[in-house]
Amino acid sequence: MRIVRHAIVPLVVSAALVAGCTGGGSSSPVADTSPRLTLAPFGRTADNQVVDLITLRNARGLEMRVLTYGGVIMSLRTPDRNGQLGDIVLGFDTLEPYFDQSPYFGCLIGRYCNRIAKGLFTLDGTAYQLATNNDQNHLHGGTRGWDKAVWKAETFNQEIGSGVKLTHVSPDGDEGYPGTVTADVTYTLTDDNRLIIDYHATTDKPTIINLTQHSYFNLAGQGDILGHELMIDADRYTPVDPTLIPTGEIASVEGTPFDFRQPTAIGARIEQDNEQLKRGLGYDHNWVLNRTGDGLQPAARLVEPTTGRVLEVATTQPGLQFYSGNFLDGTLTGKGGQVYAHRSGLCLETQHFPDSPNHPDFPSTVLRPGEEYRSQTVFTFGVQK
Repeated sequence: MRIVRHAIVPLVVSAALVAGCTGGGSSSPVADTSPRLTLAPFGRTADNQVVDLITLRNARGLEMRVLTYGGVIMSLRTPDRNGQLGDIVLGFDTLEPYFDQSPYFGCLIGRYCNRIAKGLFTLDGTAYQLATNNDQNHLHGGTRGWDKAVWKAETFNQEIGSGVKLTHVSPDGDEGYPGTVTADVTYTLTDDNRLIIDYHATTDKPTIINLTQHSYFNLAGQGDILGHELMIDADRYTPVDPTLIPTGEIASVEGTPFDFRQPTAIGARIEQDNEQLKRGLGYDHNWVLNRTGDGLQPAARLVEPTTGRVLEVATTQPGLQFYSGNFLDGTLTGKGGQVYAHRSGLCLETQHFPDSPNHPDFPSTVLRPGEEYRSQTVFTFGVQK
């Protein structure tokens, strides 16, 4: 079953809500005289590296703030159906909590997102041992993955919008991975309310790679995400063992709590007596997207009924990890003093499947010299009246 595409009402923020905005209507961008792009120092790491904060704004009032530390999307402000701006991603007001408190809030994940069983994989007959930082498994690139790197930033303005290209070089042996990998990720905030994320990487030795963006969304800006309505364009998903590693089975969602082919409230079935839900303490699984080619295709649609905010996800990737914030427990205090309680944010991580190097039937994540890793994910923001 395919996702039925619904129209998104263009987001237009009134002049009273955006400084420097005048005129405009629902059919054209609001004129915005505020800077479209700014870059300023934000702090330093423990080893004295400067971390910059890049602010991107589009002509309709959307604003995104990005850190060069981990490529973190620190805030993302979009209007609701009444034009009221609100921050729809979880995070912190200052830099320091991202060093040692963050459960991957808003960051870029590399060299391999999600889990690899026991941190082990074999490539071209050579076995590699990675860090085991998630009980017995490897998670999100290891103890010092790319989320903890300071990326080099190159900002730009284009006709479609403004953005930043972030570059990171991961040396041979980094966290146990083979090959020196040069990666760049580009965020482009367009004037038609899209965030385009382009991923690119090359290597000098055979290696594995699986990149994603790990923002926690809450389209209401507060409370839990159980009332959000989610649709995922996937007939199948990959069940997991008790350590959240795929079993190798690709199972139908039919008749299970994992069937999001029609818009469904996240809280509708999350507490059902289901072994897979028990293992993930909720949703923390990979969906096998219904793809018909190699290009950008719809993956998911998220609606928050009380604010009307809509998030649509399209990707070139074969999988989508939906994580319902099960490990948030109220011990973290984020932006504006907000306590992040259980399931107060959700992640929609476009990706190749978890533990792919150990499952030959899964799409390959191997990258070789002379090849280029490329993928694209597009988040489109709107409102539903």
